Amino acid sequence: MPLDRDQACPKDEASGESKQSDHSGPMQESHQKRIRQSTPSPHREIAVQQSPPRLVTERELMEAAKGVTNMALAHEIIVSEGFQIKPVELPDDSLQKRVRDILHKAFWDCLEAQFKEEPPVYDHAIILLGEIKESLLSFLLPGHNRLRNQINEVLDLELIKQEAENGALNIPRLAEFTIGMMGTLCAPARDEEVRKLKDIKDAIPLFRAIFSVLDLMKLDMANFAISSIRPHLMQQSVDYEQKKFQEFFEKNTNSLEFVSQWLQEAADDLMALHAVETTNIAAEATTGSISPVSVLNHAYMKLLAWNHLQKPFPETLLVDQSRFQEMQQELVQLTRQATLLLIIHNSAGPALFGLPGFIERMKSIIRVLLEGVDAPSINTKEAVATLSEKICTEVNSTLTQHGFPPFSSDNLESFKGQIQTALSPSNQIYKIIESRIQNFLLSYLSASNQKSLPLTPGGLGPIQQEIEKIAVKFARLVNYNKTVFSPYYDSLLSKILKI
Repeated sequence: MPLDRDQACPKDEASGESKQSDHSGPMQESHQKRIRQSTPSPHREIAVQQSPPRLVTERELMEAAKGVTNMALAHEIIVSEGFQIKPVELPDDSLQKRVRDILHKAFWDCLEAQFKEEPPVYDHAIILLGEIKESLLSFLLPGHNRLRNQINEVLDLELIKQEAENGALNIPRLAEFTIGMMGTLCAPARDEEVRKLKDIKDAIPLFRAIFSVLDLMKLDMANFAISSIRPHLMQQSVDYEQKKFQEFFEKNTNSLEFVSQWLQEAADDLMALHAVETTNIAAEATTGSISPVSVLNHAYMKLLAWNHLQKPFPETLLVDQSRFQEMQQELVQLTRQATLLLIIHNSAGPALFGLPGFIERMKSIIRVLLEGVDAPSINTKEAVATLSEKICTEVNSTLTQHGFPPFSSDNLESFKGQIQTALSPSNQIYKIIESRIQNFLLSYLSASNQKSLPLTPGGLGPIQQEIEKIAVKFARLVNYNKTVFSPYYDSLLSKILKI
């Protein structure tokens, strides 16, 4: 969906509430009916085999690629709450950056040379003023008639050309008007950048700085437009993804094979867990004792501990597989961090944790020294040994600095040993922290549509902000996926649970 600049202005933001789509009723029943009747007939299969291959035109390929790109972009905007367009940062040693820098330098050198001629030549300057005018006009809303008239009047290119030919062009006056208009149209976050433009007196640096700030303003406009269209994009994206997946589903009779396995495993897990928790296993361990919602939520939790190298990912979630992998890695790092912090708390005492900045300093040390520890090229044992030495040194130093007795030699060795074994998944403290994180995420997912959200469990206080951030991202991704694919999940779960 193209961005419409007329929808928003950075300094005139309108708040809107996102409407939840309702997929119950005729549409859902229609989807379920197509799912149950999706097996193609033999006649249909033969007809497909006997049909001659159709040549695909370049235009059709381009349209298909555009459709996939648009769907991926829409999906990204919806599932990533903080999605924003950011400036392209080219690597310093890249060919693209060298070519761009050479071309830019040639242009600005040419502009400077024209200004130094007698009399000055303004051909390049007029081109720049035309681009500045287009940029300023693009920031206006339909009702900004007064501002539009001012821009058209002051940056009248025909008049500017005549003034240049007659030696009467006033570049400082045009620059002053441009900076003033930018200050009127920019987002509040850009006020300081615009203000700094007034301190630049030389024409060439001033033009360069103006274009730099205009580029930032364009990003602000695009990002505001994205936030504005997100509620409207939701329903369109859901319908589009359902349509595309249904087309894929109808052409591939086994297209839900891995989804079925995924849901079946989740149901089996819950049945086994329920059987352990009941006194009469034979009487209680039945599919009727668990709900489709609990199975589906448990299935999504399994994705946070998925073996991506050895196990096929559910077909409905392939577009988001990298997101689940990223969250899985983040959770491992947070589990390690919380485990080590709990050990430090238990060994050094709560007094240290009350010192300003101590927890953040320890989190930073752990994060830096454990970065990339799972990579094949990293010696994990050496990395953990280095980490334990650093933590012990930091804790002992802080104890001494604040008048507490430092660790004795025996206590220090015991402390190091606890740290070095803490990162093993079999470590009891690690298991407790991992279980609490999983329970929190599951509770957050279950309560994501309710007003009261779960409290952070004990031991997770130091990582509360980080774990809540992941919980929000996880719930947002899961809920959107449920909205798109609920007809398929409902159909499969009704068979698995025999309801």
